[in-house]
Amino acid sequence: MRHPLHPALVHFPVACWSLAVAADFAGLWLGEAAWQWSGGLLATGCAMALVAMAAGLIELARVPEGAAMRDAYWHMGAMLAALTLFATRLLLRLDHLQPLPPDGLSLLLDAGGFLSLAAGGWFGGRLVYGHGVGRD
Repeated sequence: MRHPLHPALVHFPVACWSLAVAADFAGLWLGEAAWQWSGGLLATGCAMALVAMAAGLIELARVPEGAAMRDAYWHMGAMLAALTLFATRLLLRLDHLQPLPPDGLSLLLDAGGFLSLAAGGWFGGRLVYGHGVGRD
């Protein structure tokens, strides 16, 4: 595989999860018109994250041992934490498949998921720009 698939797929969960967090926090001021979007964004982000993670695991064999592999493990751990927090947030926002408005716990999960997403993205950037993984 000359062009890695993982970098192309990660944009979907990053965008969906970031927009879901923005929608939930905007819901504090704008009400249901804002937070009603976050359920679909969270579900789409979680589904696409599974696809991106599968592609990343396939491409893991191309990461050289040493510092690059350590960064890859940190990247995977942070992204797995983000998926866990956002999936928990998605499940907590449903009551008989009806979305619930964000509360303090859900906003805390949003913030934690976003921080994990940012940390994982930083380590992913180090893999590409610092270690040259996936570049010819």
